[in-house]
Amino acid sequence: MKYLLSLLFTLLFLSFNAQKIYSKAYGNSKNTPIIFIHGGPSGNATLFEGTTAQKLAEKGFYVIVYDRRGEGRSKDENASMTFKESFEDLSQIYKTYGIKKANILAHSFGGIVGTLFTKQFPEKVSSLTLIGALFSQQETYDHILKQAKKKFKNNPSKLKEISEIEHLSKNSADYRKRCYNLASDMNFFTMPFPTSESQQLRKEYESGEFYAVNFRNPESPLKFYKNEVQNNLDNTAILKRIKKHGIPIFAIYGKDDGIFSEKQLNDMKTIAGENHFKVIDNCSHYLFVDQQDEFLQFISLHLK
Repeated sequence: MKYLLSLLFTLLFLSFNAQKIYSKAYGNSKNTPIIFIHGGPSGNATLFEGTTAQKLAEKGFYVIVYDRRGEGRSKDENASMTFKESFEDLSQIYKTYGIKKANILAHSFGGIVGTLFTKQFPEKVSSLTLIGALFSQQETYDHILKQAKKKFKNNPSKLKEISEIEHLSKNSADYRKRCYNLASDMNFFTMPFPTSESQQLRKEYESGEFYAVNFRNPESPLKFYKNEVQNNLDNTAILKRIKKHGIPIFAIYGKDDGIFSEKQLNDMKTIAGENHFKVIDNCSHYLFVDQQDEFLQFISLHLK
């Protein structure tokens, strides 16, 4: 009831290209616009939307969330899952909500999407904030495999599995999936010491409306790797170019997000700049749940 009285929100299924794209806006449209880009492929925005979008709007932002075509609530059997398709749909969201420029918040794989979108459409982006976001993908895979060899050095079956992964094509959906399966086996995506606040957020999300529509399309990664040639990228040079052209880059990562090496975090700190970069203790991949207060403080400090 509180947000119905104090904030405006809009729920739309955007109809274009003969497809309905799920999106929702939180807050006053006159406030600073933010667009959240979720992870994947096969992800959705339900966790961010169910835990954080409204609270971020209460900080004075106009927050727009959406599910990419073919993912989550934007179901489409004919989706190609290419970056070109993602850019077309995101550009349409700008038009639908009457936004000329927005601050992009990009999580995980969404960091790849957000970076490439900013490169192609710099006039549409006020700033780019990377949230536990991928940027040098092969370095991430190499780090996962290296850590797995240490973790499972006395486990012959796991070592055999790692060897099999290393012999797969590095531009395949199976390679990506099996690397991240190893990361999950090592609890790389899990907050090491859950706080009462993070546990409550998870509990509320899992018992609420957004978890009920947490659809994950297993065909999405397969289509992406089939149709998109840019499927294992290092965007370091692109990020440096974006910053050089005057678009601020902010980056916030969990100290316990095991898919990133210390080198990668230092590289990102150099790219964004020390004052635009933050690592949060006792925090893994889903920063906006693990340490929500620190996450909101970071966004409010830099984007207002």
